[in-house]
Amino acid sequence: MTIATNVPAFCEGIQYFQESLPGFKQYGQESAIKSGQTAVASPSDKAAVYQTMLAADALRYLTLQITASKQSGHPGGFASIADTIAALVMLGHKNLITEVGHHAPGFYSNVFLDTSLEAMGINNVQDLCDRFREMHGLLGHLSGQIPGLLSPAGPLGQGQHFAMAGAKLHPGVLFPVTIGDGGLGEPYIMSSFGHFNTAFPQVTNFLPILVWNGFSQEHHSMVSTKTNEEMIAYWQGNGFAEVILVNAKDYDDTNQPGDYVNSTKFSFEARMAFTQAVLEATDKAAKSALGGKLTVLIVKQLKGSGVHKSGAQSHNLYPGDSVDKDYIVAALQERALTPEAWQLVRNNYVRANGGAAVETAVTEKEYYLADLGDIPLTEYAVGGEKQVATTAMGAIAGYVGKQDKDFIVTNADGNAASGINNINTALKIIHPTTDETYFQQPQGQVYEPLSEDACAGLAAAQALFGARTLWCSYESFAINGLPIWQTVTQAMAELRRSTPSTITLFTAGALEQGRNGWTHQRPEIENYFAGMMRNGNIFPLFPCDANSIQACYEWALSTKNKGIPITASKSPLEIRTTLEQTREGLAKGGIVLQEIDPPETPLGKESRSPQSPLNKGGKVVFAVIGDMTLIPVFAAAEQLKSQGIGSKIVSVINPRRLYRPSDVAWDSCSCEQDGDFLSDAEFSDLFDGDALLGITGGSSAMLEPVMLRSSSKRDVFAWKRGETTASAGQIMEFNGITADNFVKRAMELIG
Repeated sequence: MTIATNVPAFCEGIQYFQESLPGFKQYGQESAIKSGQTAVASPSDKAAVYQTMLAADALRYLTLQITASKQSGHPGGFASIADTIAALVMLGHKNLITEVGHHAPGFYSNVFLDTSLEAMGINNVQDLCDRFREMHGLLGHLSGQIPGLLSPAGPLGQGQHFAMAGAKLHPGVLFPVTIGDGGLGEPYIMSSFGHFNTAFPQVTNFLPILVWNGFSQEHHSMVSTKTNEEMIAYWQGNGFAEVILVNAKDYDDTNQPGDYVNSTKFSFEARMAFTQAVLEATDKAAKSALGGKLTVLIVKQLKGSGVHKSGAQSHNLYPGDSVDKDYIVAALQERALTPEAWQLVRNNYVRANGGAAVETAVTEKEYYLADLGDIPLTEYAVGGEKQVATTAMGAIAGYVGKQDKDFIVTNADGNAASGINNINTALKIIHPTTDETYFQQPQGQVYEPLSEDACAGLAAAQALFGARTLWCSYESFAINGLPIWQTVTQAMAELRRSTPSTITLFTAGALEQGRNGWTHQRPEIENYFAGMMRNGNIFPLFPCDANSIQACYEWALSTKNKGIPITASKSPLEIRTTLEQTREGLAKGGIVLQEIDPPETPLGKESRSPQSPLNKGGKVVFAVIGDMTLIPVFAAAEQLKSQGIGSKIVSVINPRRLYRPSDVAWDSCSCEQDGDFLSDAEFSDLFDGDALLGITGGSSAMLEPVMLRSSSKRDVFAWKRGETTASAGQIMEFNGITADNFVKRAMELIG
């Protein structure tokens, strides 16, 4: 090690430099990516191979130093695939995605090298270390706010959705996605690849790259015992036409034990041979994927190659694993480059793909959206014939798909089962078998894998990448798709660009699926959304009828960077509102459906019912979430009227508007902030009374904003648990959601 001179400014903060590097005089005198070019001329060119090896060492060095600077973070997994990431960049591919959140420091290092992080004030390595794992800096896992990175990465089994969405929207662009062999145990990954390929066989420009390093977070990976032949057969058995495997052990000249070896321990010549194999295989895989073949690249190399430890022990740094620790120092010194080599790597990275990823990645610009024109709505007469709300919304979805070729609707359980078969008739289910009976054909816009993760994944990912989507589900099943939906909505809050909101339609099956019992009765999912409302960009909507749902969807389509779950019944229900009333409810949180004033004077003795010996008047306010739940509420209002007690029924359409501004992190959203909340005066005008009853067929948590702000005597009626019943009324009775119970509790509160 030496004190370096003429150090490039971006290298400020680097701890160690080499005095010289083997091969640099022969292969490092000029950039392998020539001025004006976007990739190396040939993957077999020795200068290109050598400079790819330098880039891989630069990535390993940065990954280890920035994690050690905070004594936390995950260097080991990325280290085993650094050669391939460097190869992708040298070949001009920067639309990079990962399924592994723990690879974050490596991906940050990658976009640092091409200057992308300068957009957030990270200009040198010291900045990189200072901002790692700090607020407003580089999160421990990939998020939506990092310049040049296409997608977030947190829970395993998600990254492939972003790669497939990007490939669908951007033909001719390669979307590599690294898949950890620890994460390969997640069932979602292969099943989602399989259904997507069946539905969109022409879309192959995504490239899974299996990081086969033998270890997961704390032990050997579950696929570590597979032979090379078994792993190849596994991918072939899941529909991959081209399986390309590079095994570091084939190039090992140091007699390392075991099936997984560390290429950085090889001799210079062997490292060159391995790096060339990776570069050539990556080039072959990229061309295969872009050429119409479903392709996977598998790179088999020991976890932790080139960093402080190997195997699962390399996965994570703990307190004490500092830049001064002997094994950290030794690893940094072993990977150190000369200042000239750092500049050479920077030059190649800046030129690759035509510029920094912050300027060239597809997600750094807003995606073109087709003009929807005037959305046709059908306004049904209030009090007229009963209508199915979901069907009314389905008609609009069909219109949207006709105007926007990129629009997709996803549903694992079938649209017909949710009262939206009109979406199928309009847009057709994507299926290799054409059958008019089932409204299916190869060229459709309705995506129906039997997996909520795959449904939510493609819908949410495509929305994040800039296109319109609609994910439909029963509320009872949707929980399996919510992790990626939540990941995307958080990323949308952090984006530096606008993108269509990710919209869902959840059929409120709990009250309608009585005979199916508790398996179809899981409205506790609303707890999830209730908690997320405080994030700042989550707006659960509860239309109260077929007119209301149309206004809700119309509004949702006009929004950006939000997560909007719409929950409604698939049963024919009474029309209680006009379109304009719901538009008011979307702005104010709720609307008054009915108000009955108490009599000005107490009723005479002869008018009192036996159940109301003390008839003192007063007014009960009902804050109601949902549509079916309004039925017992209106019945309760009539009973109260007969008792000489007034009532007001408020349909809570948009509960997020009912919070106080300080309750919600709306101002932390970097794009499309929404700080509209109902004022105290307006809240009082809507909900003040002698007693307040919150009513919902779902989670009581959704009524929190009303209960927080009200000063009235109040109580809540909500879902408790499921049961097999013959009707919606019976399941509501089982949960105490009845008119008699409302009246009884109202009388107790009024006193």
